[in-house]
Amino acid sequence: MANSWLERVVVCLCVGLLGACIPKVDDLSGGEPPPTPPTPGSSLPEVGDYAAVPLAECKMRPAGSSSAECGSLESFDLSGCDANSLLGLETAGAFNVRLHRSDIEQNDWATLMRAGKFSVDRGAGAPHPMFNRTTRTSADGRVTVTSQVGCSAKGTDRVTGCEVSCVNGAVTRMFTFEAARIRRRAGESESGGGMTLVGEAATGTGAATELFITKDHAYVVSIDDSAHGDGGLYVFDIRDRKAPRLVATRRHESENYWNGVWAKDDALYVASGDRGVLVFDISEPANPRFLRDLSNGSRQNVHTVQVAGSRLYATLVDPTTETLIYDVKNAREPVLLGRHQDASAGELKSFPHETTVFEDKLYVNHWRAGLLVLDPTDPANVKQVGAYKYPGASSHFARVGRINGNLTAFEGGEGWGAHLRVLDLSDAKSPRLIGEYKLSPEVSIHNMELVGGRLYVAHYQHGVRVLDVSGPAKPQEFAYFNTWRETDRHRGTSSWEGAIGIRVPGDGYVYVVDTSRGLLILSDPEPPKGPEIPEEPGEL
Repeated sequence: MANSWLERVVVCLCVGLLGACIPKVDDLSGGEPPPTPPTPGSSLPEVGDYAAVPLAECKMRPAGSSSAECGSLESFDLSGCDANSLLGLETAGAFNVRLHRSDIEQNDWATLMRAGKFSVDRGAGAPHPMFNRTTRTSADGRVTVTSQVGCSAKGTDRVTGCEVSCVNGAVTRMFTFEAARIRRRAGESESGGGMTLVGEAATGTGAATELFITKDHAYVVSIDDSAHGDGGLYVFDIRDRKAPRLVATRRHESENYWNGVWAKDDALYVASGDRGVLVFDISEPANPRFLRDLSNGSRQNVHTVQVAGSRLYATLVDPTTETLIYDVKNAREPVLLGRHQDASAGELKSFPHETTVFEDKLYVNHWRAGLLVLDPTDPANVKQVGAYKYPGASSHFARVGRINGNLTAFEGGEGWGAHLRVLDLSDAKSPRLIGEYKLSPEVSIHNMELVGGRLYVAHYQHGVRVLDVSGPAKPQEFAYFNTWRETDRHRGTSSWEGAIGIRVPGDGYVYVVDTSRGLLILSDPEPPKGPEIPEEPGEL
């Protein structure tokens, strides 16, 4: 999914409570303080985002050990469970669910997340407090039974259990799962740290995913899904930040999975799930005019787009998995210069999700392959310089910049337990983990924006988080805004809900898209007292 959704500028993520470690700067030098070398041996141990182990004490009884029908309550071994604990589970809200399937090599399902809803039968005669079974017969006569049984609850908001699929009486898939109810973080109100809502405007159908700010307009894209409906492009006049006004909508009759957006000069680029990169003329900002797609007549699923200098980078995820590089000196007529395919596309079935450029390097979040460090000097022959990979990687988004003179990357995954990693890139061949920022394992991050020593994070159901990363090894959160509300339309239909796209163009506002609420304009909070780290554009 995800979200994904995109950002450019130098970006970062970090961890934190108030009280950042802010280095002292000698202003008498008249220039940037000298780089502070990382402490030798200061790398953090990398343990991955999750442990690939069974998540519940239930299991299926061995085949032939009983006469119980596959998928029946009796077909589960619940001897290690605490059924009575399920009676205390609060089931009114939305849950995020992690599934574990132990019979798959690399455990593809260990990071699988989905939305879930649960019910508890508290009747005295109920055979089990939490058991659900569905049966479906296909046109060819196959009978599929899917059953879910609760094992144990941990308090009111967490539950574990088992799920099985049977076809014609034989097990085809069996999972253990854990689920957590989505709630606002303890002690938080709608906002904190001086970040307030200035203006808001709903998009139409589709789940909003990304935005770009240019020409006093916000260009918001959305994807189609069963809950939200058809996606498309929405254009808002934002000259009055308190009252953003929808001025145009663009859709395509046969496809409207538009996940990413970027602009350069009078051109707008949209990442399409069917036609690759779409190019619009925005010389009249409120009236985007479609010019062409870059698919050459074939189906292309491009997930994200980014412009750095005179180049456009697009991540192609189907039918091949490649990073495409275009020349956009003439912004409305991109020319393909080259493409890069990582070996992990075949070995790990990995794919490029997001790109960022800083100084002379291209950084690609390549899912299971982690964060790739590439040299794109010759776009027809892109070379890999280094990579940072972690166990069960779901590398999704990154931003890179110089913090106190040191080259630093902020990398975020997207899955259960995924969080912000801070990487020291002094040796690009061997990036080192030096810091982390974690909230709760069931809520992932999507996009970020790095501006000087501040990192703005779109954190799905945890809303917007603003971090002071001037001490990159110890990111400190100093402001937040909770965009996700349980009562909003379509909540609980996906794990990837809430704050998903974010832009900080430097005009005093933070622009966010929420999957259900649409466009939100927030005040840019004052950072903690300390030296500001200037932005350092890193375009090729």
